Amino acid sequence: MGEKILLVDDEPNILLSLEFLMKRAGYEVSTATNGEIALEKVSQLPPDLILLDINMPILNGYQVCERIRETPQWSHIKIILLTAKGRDVERQKGLAMGADAYISKPFSNQELIELVTATLAVNT
Repeated sequence: MGEKILLVDDEPNILLSLEFLMKRAGYEVSTATNGEIALEKVSQLPPDLILLDINMPILNGYQVCERIRETPQWSHIKIILLTAKGRDVERQKGLAMGADAYISKPFSNQELIELVTATLAVNT
């Protein structure tokens, strides 16, 4: 594989578990604890996919998603929104802002790996 994934979540325990899971699945992983740091990392070395929490300080996941989609050189980056909010309105908002997929917490590790694999397999 070797695809690069950026994990963005303000919860250290979630970041640690996601990092372990994604590395075990064969991905190169970097992390960010808020949206501002995420955008800095994207500008330095754009990942293939971002697992992006919605509820974060400074810049939330919707704002980060919007900024990435407004930047043409980042159009190839896949975005999966992670959230504790499972309501349809949040899902629709995220997809309307340009997210490729959406997954609600809690989710199974297998479900997340399958979603990451499927999302990376889709050509833009």
